Amino acid sequence: MKKVISLQDIKKYYVVGQQLVKALQTVSIDVHENEYVAIMGASGSGKSTLMNIIGCLDTPTEGFYQLNNHNVSGLTDNQLAEIRNKEIGFIFQTFNLLPRSTAIENVALPLIYAGVSKQERENRAKEVLRSVGLEDRMHHKPNELSGGQRQRVAIARALVNKPSILLADEPTGNLDSKTSVDIMRLLEDIHQNGNTIILVTHENEIAAHAKRIIRLKDGLIEMDEINENRTVL
Repeated sequence: MKKVISLQDIKKYYVVGQQLVKALQTVSIDVHENEYVAIMGASGSGKSTLMNIIGCLDTPTEGFYQLNNHNVSGLTDNQLAEIRNKEIGFIFQTFNLLPRSTAIENVALPLIYAGVSKQERENRAKEVLRSVGLEDRMHHKPNELSGGQRQRVAIARALVNKPSILLADEPTGNLDSKTSVDIMRLLEDIHQNGNTIILVTHENEIAAHAKRIIRLKDGLIEMDEINENRTVL
């Protein structure tokens, strides 16, 4: 199966005052097409730093990162932004929706940066909103939607550019347990449709939905194994 992510000997260091913080120390991970991976770890384990590097929001201090055959280790900020827009859909815990824009306007936003025409933006935004069950909420603003509906808008926005990889950062962190199950069921459907999903979480019950679990500790991989007891909805 095609390798979509290859991290080799990734290190990320920060200088805080007089102290050198080693957020990641020699991390190597391969992720293949249509994998469903959970990245876990306590606060300070390095999982947020790893997520930022995988998502092309940051670059490693050392090491090699190849994303869909692109060497992205040393790209400029503008080049990283272009790769992000084409290759990765982001789902955040806090939804990150524009409060004064409707659901369809929020979903269409990445297509503006991609240079897609207005009519095509509207058509594609409607299509993905239908796919996440929000056909009747397209013209509602975030404050007119429930938490679960807002996260569905965020998922639709992540899908609108047809990325090969979805990066979900604590996607159920602000949701009640019932709504969390609904969102995890939706992510399962998206995975079944062919997307690669990387889920960043500190919750065992959320990570249990993934087919593979990677656990970080002190900037190193503590565990990387197939999830034999996977929760399937």
